[in-house]
Amino acid sequence: MASETSRAAPLANEYFQVKRHDDIAVIIPSPEVEQLPENLILPAAQMILAPLKDDPPSNLIVDLAGVRYFGSAFITFLLRCHLLIRHQGSELILAGVNDRIRELLKTTALDTLWALYDTRREAMEALGGSD
Repeated sequence: MASETSRAAPLANEYFQVKRHDDIAVIIPSPEVEQLPENLILPAAQMILAPLKDDPPSNLIVDLAGVRYFGSAFITFLLRCHLLIRHQGSELILAGVNDRIRELLKTTALDTLWALYDTRREAMEALGGSD
């Protein structure tokens, strides 16, 4: 596992960006996250989520605008984000959700768990922030 964790650190930066807008955090996965090996997505997710545990945002937006599709490993990542942010009394919101991802979320009933927005700007406005 140590080798996976050490490999995940550069992958976290390569496959994910985290931006803060006041008290809202935005996670931006790159399109390449679709090819991220399943055994590395969870260690990479832990690296991404660690700073959010230390400095919790009021809300978390995952901007999927650059992602065409994802599988079960990325769904697990989203659920980990959801659990972390809910534990802090906040909401996880998905932005930039295309039709293919909407269908996947509907099939898994996850569309009932998270608010879905077409753009990050819409999600920010819904939370009272600005992009």
